[in-house]
Amino acid sequence: MKIKHTLLALAVAASLASCAAHKAQPTQTAAAPAAEKNQNVQQRELANGLYEMVINPAGDALYVASALSFKDVQGGAVYKLDPRTLKTIGEAHTDLKNFGAAISPDGSTLYVTNSLDGGISALDTATGKVKTRTLFKERNKEGFPYGAREILLHDGLLYVGGVADPAVIWVVDANTMKLKKRIDNAGKWVTGLHYSEQTQRLYAANGGGEILVINPKTQRIEKRWAPLGVDNALLLNMAEDPETGRLFVTDNSKAKTTLVLDIHTGNVIKQLDTGDTLGVKFNPKRNEIYLSQRESGKVRVLDATRYTVKKQFDLPPHPNSLLLSADGQTLYVTVKQGFNKDHSTTGPDSIVRIALNQ
Repeated sequence: MKIKHTLLALAVAASLASCAAHKAQPTQTAAAPAAEKNQNVQQRELANGLYEMVINPAGDALYVASALSFKDVQGGAVYKLDPRTLKTIGEAHTDLKNFGAAISPDGSTLYVTNSLDGGISALDTATGKVKTRTLFKERNKEGFPYGAREILLHDGLLYVGGVADPAVIWVVDANTMKLKKRIDNAGKWVTGLHYSEQTQRLYAANGGGEILVINPKTQRIEKRWAPLGVDNALLLNMAEDPETGRLFVTDNSKAKTTLVLDIHTGNVIKQLDTGDTLGVKFNPKRNEIYLSQRESGKVRVLDATRYTVKKQFDLPPHPNSLLLSADGQTLYVTVKQGFNKDHSTTGPDSIVRIALNQ
């Protein structure tokens, strides 16, 4: 039973991909240019189990959450890198494995999700020590914790998506790390979280093909959008263009599409034939959309107006999480290795830095 739980956890942490079929036909994007290799790209092998990244507000430290190996290794790590050179300038080893990441506005506290243990930890960025931790009480029918996947910090509160069916979103005080509220009935697997300054609403994507619109003042679900209707979908990550009110949503089911939604109504503006997609970022400085394609091993750069592919980068085997610098001129990518049958990986994961303005 534990092996089954571990395999599920690995699948959820890696990409939450599914095999659901869609009937809707996506809009075709223009043929992609030849993938760029090594041009304007720095890549460094770092460690096993790399997942999400954050840059501190000062812009001088890149933090990478790591679960390390899933075979014969207890705990995880957080790596502190120079954002320009990718050299290690700090390293913290933790007793639990780390997946999602967020950072406080003053850069003093790093928050990570401990997905396999159903909790979150707050680390002191000055010392690398775990200051405090919250482990959620929920258990599935097999007795395992709900997976704590994505984490979002807004207005002094941490929103943490629970991977369960039905799922939950935990609302935690970022200062005390005390649980303040549970947003229940969140569908199957909360996979992505996004806050919009324009609409003053929180958006949660789930594995049942829904986008939940949540009022952060009341912590209640106000709307439930199903942009692909009755078709099964696995919606993952989100990004917003606040100028046009577009919400970009990746879907990693059989449709292999990226949705462009009206952030006010949930109406589908376009359905892009982008191939398998996982991470998504919108860059207002360059009017570009970035997509990580875990299965095909590429990162695509789309013109955000015409949805044509401007560039693509070969980053095999599995590009995963994306992070955009505050000035919009640098894109960071974690690149994961595949798993062997014994849950070990074929090699260390990498961190990639792409200079967008060169």
